[in-house]
Amino acid sequence: MEADPQIQTPSRDDRNTHPLPTGLRRPVEAVRGVAPIWWLRVGVVVLTLIAVTTVWMTNAFLTRNLTETTRSRAELRLALYSGNILSELQRTSVVPLLLARDPTLVNALQSRNFSQTSLRLITAQNEIGAATIQLLDMAGRTVGATNRLQLGMAHASEPYFVEAQRSKETVFSVTQGPAGGYQFTYSRAVSENGVTKGVIVVGTDLSKFERSWASISDGIAVLDSSGRVILATEPRWRGLTLDEALQVRSAPSAITRAFQATADWTNPPPDAYLSGEAVMRTEARIPFRGWRLVSFSTYDSIRERVNAVLALEIMGFAMILALGFYLTSRRARLQSEGYRRESAELRQLNTRLQREIAEREKAQQDLAVVEQTLAQSSKLAALGEMSAAVSHELNQPLAAMKTYLAGARLLLQRKRPEEAMSSFQRIDDLIERMGAITRQLKSYARKGGEAFEPIDIRSCVSGALSMMEPQLRTRTVRINRSVPRKPVMMLADRIRLEQVIINLLRNALDATKDTPGAQIDIELTDGAPAVLSVHDNGHGIVDLDNLFEPFYTTKRPGDGVGLGLAISSGIVKDLGGRLTARNAPQGGAVFEVQLPTLTDKTRAAE
Repeated sequence: MEADPQIQTPSRDDRNTHPLPTGLRRPVEAVRGVAPIWWLRVGVVVLTLIAVTTVWMTNAFLTRNLTETTRSRAELRLALYSGNILSELQRTSVVPLLLARDPTLVNALQSRNFSQTSLRLITAQNEIGAATIQLLDMAGRTVGATNRLQLGMAHASEPYFVEAQRSKETVFSVTQGPAGGYQFTYSRAVSENGVTKGVIVVGTDLSKFERSWASISDGIAVLDSSGRVILATEPRWRGLTLDEALQVRSAPSAITRAFQATADWTNPPPDAYLSGEAVMRTEARIPFRGWRLVSFSTYDSIRERVNAVLALEIMGFAMILALGFYLTSRRARLQSEGYRRESAELRQLNTRLQREIAEREKAQQDLAVVEQTLAQSSKLAALGEMSAAVSHELNQPLAAMKTYLAGARLLLQRKRPEEAMSSFQRIDDLIERMGAITRQLKSYARKGGEAFEPIDIRSCVSGALSMMEPQLRTRTVRINRSVPRKPVMMLADRIRLEQVIINLLRNALDATKDTPGAQIDIELTDGAPAVLSVHDNGHGIVDLDNLFEPFYTTKRPGDGVGLGLAISSGIVKDLGGRLTARNAPQGGAVFEVQLPTLTDKTRAAE
């Protein structure tokens, strides 16, 4: 509370000379005698402990039950997939036996006249539904095929040709194709009076199951009796053992590892990791040559449903805590009123004392008025600047929240609450981001105290484009992004760096508003320092000298206050970099952000 310039605190001698009347001492003692409501504080602590315990137990219970439900559904899907594979193999296995007895094919091999052989095989394919059918002569050469491009090809060294001649039964073979995939064939010798004349080869298309699985499950693989992957939704797994296949993934970044650690802490112990993500493993046997079917399911759907319930619980406890805070603030207001009454009584006492020191009071009063005026003017100026900065920095998250709210409303109208929860989660993330922005504005005024961490500049570019997605959808503009394949690491605050990129993209969008064929080029080059450039084909920059001055803008009133580039320049300087601008020779403006990479630690710290 600011001191009233007309109120003077009595000295020790004044108190002895003018003792405080009994009527004035009683209210002061009454205010100071208010005992703290300790039980209210204890209640808040107890309620917080209950809330944490309830949320923890609910998370464990729902996660365990939903995990079992997901596992049961995965086992049911595997049983269906296993039946489909077995049915396809059994349906194809009888085809070689039928065609090996076909008189047309036998006579063609006997007379060496194959003019009608391919037509007969195509007719059989249409009737039976096999993937491919080939007729091989004793030299292993294709003399008839449903695919005429295969005519004349040699198969003398293939297992399905060699083993079919040795056996009098239908032979099943698995061979690896040139593209890395596997071919599954049934073959049988074509004989006449006990003499082998050729071999009929029928291929079955099991790759169609891979395509259908890829759109339903997270990851599925079929293993043969030796443990090798012969069918998989991930092409890189074919030919590997399952353990080797699970190791095939790109090296995770620091952010990915942190996210994985958090997800593993909230989920049950994972059965395996698929591309660095914890998954649930389910296995089933196919009653055919010792084959096995393995599927991997992520915990995303489980986490979403659990989080929805936890959000409701947390909201309920938050309302109860809000009520407790209201009661506490009400008590504080009562105390404040008592202090104001005490202050009023003290002012009455000071009125009698100021008659004795009138001259000195006049000088002090003038000085206090001047100081108060200067302080008020400074506060108003700071308040105006901060209000403009907050409005400028929060416009983008608010626009994104409006878009997600509209999408969630539409999803709820269409009875799709699970997808609507995804929009609400994004809104929650944006609210967290808005809180981070307000904390950044305070740190921008302090010029220090940031907690830097290693980040990949490429992920900041992707995050900024994701934040700008609602605004980009309303415009017809081409975005060209060029970033290195390897990470470009630096020590920085991720939120603040993303805010700089968002400000540059927003300025580029405004500059190309009236430009036909609007285009924005984003280029990141690795080096010492790393350079991030944003180039648009708009009208360019008129005044380069005042571009980074606060409140300088060329936009119409209401479209901007001129703080974006000033704030961005300050953030880049805090990160140890430099923000520059120029006009491109071919037109448009180019903004370049030079940032110290992780190897330049001294400059980044400065």
